[in-house]
Amino acid sequence: MTSALANLKFSSPLAQRAAEQGWIKWAIAITVALGAILEVIDVSIVNVALPHMQGNLGATLSEIGWVITGYSMANVVIIPLTAWLDDRFGRRNYFIFSLIAFVLASILCGLATNLPMLIFARVLQGLGGGSMLGKAQSILFQTFSKAEQGAAQAAFGLSVIMGPAIGPTLGGYLTDALNWRWIFFINIPFGILAVILAVTFLPVDEPRHGKPKSVDWTGIGLMTAGLASLQVILEEGQQDDWFESRFIVTMAFVSVLSLIAFVYWELHVEHPAVDLHVLRYRSVAAGSFYSIILGAGLYGALFAIPIFAQNNLHFTAQQTGQLLIPSAIASGVAMVLTGKLIDKVGPRPLIVAGALVTAGVMFALSSINPDTGAGDLFWPLVFRGLGSALMFLPLSIATLGSLPKHHVPAASGFYNLTRQLGGSLGIAILTTLLSRREATHRATLVERVTPLSHEAMHRVDALTGFFQKLGSSAHDAKFRAFSAIDQILNGQAALKSFDDLFAYVGIAFIATLPLVFFLGSGGNKAAAADAH
Repeated sequence: MTSALANLKFSSPLAQRAAEQGWIKWAIAITVALGAILEVIDVSIVNVALPHMQGNLGATLSEIGWVITGYSMANVVIIPLTAWLDDRFGRRNYFIFSLIAFVLASILCGLATNLPMLIFARVLQGLGGGSMLGKAQSILFQTFSKAEQGAAQAAFGLSVIMGPAIGPTLGGYLTDALNWRWIFFINIPFGILAVILAVTFLPVDEPRHGKPKSVDWTGIGLMTAGLASLQVILEEGQQDDWFESRFIVTMAFVSVLSLIAFVYWELHVEHPAVDLHVLRYRSVAAGSFYSIILGAGLYGALFAIPIFAQNNLHFTAQQTGQLLIPSAIASGVAMVLTGKLIDKVGPRPLIVAGALVTAGVMFALSSINPDTGAGDLFWPLVFRGLGSALMFLPLSIATLGSLPKHHVPAASGFYNLTRQLGGSLGIAILTTLLSRREATHRATLVERVTPLSHEAMHRVDALTGFFQKLGSSAHDAKFRAFSAIDQILNGQAALKSFDDLFAYVGIAFIATLPLVFFLGSGGNKAAAADAH
């Protein structure tokens, strides 16, 4: 047993034997990684089933969107509170409670008979799932020594990066083969397995001494109002035309005021619900900010690729999920290799390499055209998986690896929050960009279709003749010809908007590279002393 685990107690004979034989830490890693992957998959698994839910529950498109929004809101609210909840209830107790809550909420989601019941269950599921994600990484940092962090965080990174790729594939298959309820019921056996592993292998919490700290209800309330409102803005803004909507303006007002008051309160209250003082560590501040960029770029781009595949390549949901599998496999392989390289070269060179690879992929994707097919996307997606792995794991080490262990839970919660918000921010921005750039490109293309354009009129005449040969009258053939031209213009405008989107993401990764110089090297004397 390593010295880091020497003083820990286990409730099961199997765990005690594992501790004596030296493999208990890997049992803990598998346990928390399973909880994390359940949470991450459930972020994306629902997307492909929304139309089926909408029809089955009789909801409108805007109403069914709250199935995703409710889950995301609960995630961003609970993640920063995990350190406080861990301190109050115990690391093991809280993690097991979160797993059980997630499984029970999944059952409730699958049994939902109306939309309000489903949204309520999704909020409960998000509260349980967000807790698991926030706790998994901090448990790994507190269990493994500094020298072993690369391999340990690789296990966590596999779940976070592969989850968004597995989710749509699994969701599409379950929805097509069974029905949408099984995207929730599938969590039951794996959730029960995770609970059994957690009860068996997680060390018993140390007894609490002294009077419990007072509950910072004011801080919790302000944070909940601020982050929940912000998440609603990011999820619903594009659909409601952003600040043209009174609802979005109200949410923005609530979010800004609540978050300002929250920061002021947490910095002055004696026992804060979220310890913002961890931001005094330069690595945490820089890493959390870069995590926003990473989440926005990686999750935003991953969001755009399925839209392109379904709208332009006319893929089914299951085919789209299969398109992303090579990227997930590449991420998994690269994550293992990165875990071995990080001790030799340090995290910062790997982050730079990952950012450059990802930027190169985005610039390659910015040249897609009407002839682009699934085969043309294979290697860019493989290298996207490679680049994301090169950044994700080293960024976690550079951000959290230098901290004394007692500050890791608070810092980990804040860091995971920024990545979650970054993903939502990226999807919101890129969705808006797609819509507006498509409108701009369409307007530019339409200007070229005039009676003065010989090429345009030649195409109209050719199409008119084609439709006349199919039996249309001269008037109908001309109308169908202009309709076909309109569809071609829409397709070209959409392609050009995707080109712009990928180019912007590539530029963002290049422009934010200087932040790497503010990151930590992954270890210092204090952290090393705590780790052994």
